[in-house]
Amino acid sequence: MMREDLEIEMETLVSSSQSAKETPTVEIPHNISLSNVAKSWTFSRIFERLWKSIKVVIFTTKINMLLPFGPMSIILHYLTKIHGFVFFFSLIGISPLAERLGYATEQLAFYTGPTVGGLLNATFGNATEMIIAIYALKKGMIRVVQQSLLGSILSNMLLVLGCAFFTGGIIHSKKDQVFNKAAAVVNSGLLLMAVMGLTFPAVLHFTRSEVQYGKSEVSLSRFSSCVMLVAYASYLVFQLKSHRNLYDPIDEEEGRNQDDSDEVEVPELGQWEAISWLAVLTIWISVLSEYLVNAIEGASESLNLPVAFISVVLLPLVGNAAEHASAIMFAVKDKLDITLGVAIGSSTQLSMFVIPSCVVVGWIMGKHMDLNFQLFETAVLFITVLVVAFMLQGASESLNLPVAFISVVLLPLVGNAAEHASAIMFAVKDKLDITLGVAIGSSTQLSMFVIPSCVVVGWIMGKHMDLNFQLFETAVLFITVLVVAFMLQLSWQFQSSRRKEKKMKREENKKERKGRI
Repeated sequence: MMREDLEIEMETLVSSSQSAKETPTVEIPHNISLSNVAKSWTFSRIFERLWKSIKVVIFTTKINMLLPFGPMSIILHYLTKIHGFVFFFSLIGISPLAERLGYATEQLAFYTGPTVGGLLNATFGNATEMIIAIYALKKGMIRVVQQSLLGSILSNMLLVLGCAFFTGGIIHSKKDQVFNKAAAVVNSGLLLMAVMGLTFPAVLHFTRSEVQYGKSEVSLSRFSSCVMLVAYASYLVFQLKSHRNLYDPIDEEEGRNQDDSDEVEVPELGQWEAISWLAVLTIWISVLSEYLVNAIEGASESLNLPVAFISVVLLPLVGNAAEHASAIMFAVKDKLDITLGVAIGSSTQLSMFVIPSCVVVGWIMGKHMDLNFQLFETAVLFITVLVVAFMLQGASESLNLPVAFISVVLLPLVGNAAEHASAIMFAVKDKLDITLGVAIGSSTQLSMFVIPSCVVVGWIMGKHMDLNFQLFETAVLFITVLVVAFMLQLSWQFQSSRRKEKKMKREENKKERKGRI
């Protein structure tokens, strides 16, 4: 063996000496140092890497064919002043930027892990909404800010999450997709807290119980925003430090097939390349967002579209392009934990961080941005959060129809059929007292007589029936009672104020008649 090794070494030495004789020696001029050669070599490597990065980010997807609409919107703004074209061109130009922002975040997630990756995806996915909101707030368009952020939350929770579940269910129709229930419940609790923060200023405004009209709700909104920001910071500590294991993705089967284990995704961008692209895309989105916001009112007039439709529907569709694509992609790959982190995590971040941040930024700017999102919008958000939270909690670890859904929704629909028909019939006949007696009286009887009777009957039967309705159900019941009570009080105060106004008008008319006589 030693002899063979010596022969191989001699052959390699001879071949290397021959190749050295054949290859011409490169003569480096005296005026060029080795450091300059090294610099030129590194520059060529950097240029090659930069070109590869540009090729991957810009030239690999067909949606980037819409990128020229961004510069075209700026040109149209200065040449034509046609706000409708400027609005739609900037809207179309932002769409591929939002999608590429999501792609760069996904690439960065390879180096940070799934938990931080989902948080980054939600953060930069909301960067578009945050930038548009700040520009709109700067122009004093407070309702546009409120409606666009509300539309983004609804779009994430209903459209994005629904499409992801639907697509994942079709692709993986032969098995149940599973997700981490604990993380979903934490996000649902934060969303309920955010809804409560939005409910208080609206109730304060519509009950007309403010000490200083217009100022009290702004002060309450600023206080609630600070509390929500502290709660969100605590949630980040909970998610990233103290309870990181709670957010570990669960596997349906510990022993996966070798084919699945072989499919290892490799990042296409380096860590600093992804960070650089995130910075570039965010700056370009901020530039286009300014032209977009400036053209909203003009586009509404020229295209005969209400500003509410633009704010609630069109702007969130563009802003959620990254979340929409990411959530569906991860659902197709059977990664529902990341899908929920993108969709529900994005909604949580919007409600607990972006909206309070806009209130604080408006406070700094001297704008009266508040959390009074009007009664209808707050009610829609409240119902949406309840439905999604119930679906996530009741679904346990699968997407099958839960027994809780049958018990809480289907059985009461059948049992309350009589009350439903009677209440509607009396309301049509303008007999609201009987309507309230049927609806509210039935609920009072259920809570004060039927439920305690079931406990007593269970006691007699030897069954351990108790009043522990679990934390989520008790919270939902408590919030429902509060909302209905506030609504009834609001309607009573409104009727009483109308009666006072009518009485004052009658007295004024009497005084005028006496004065004439």
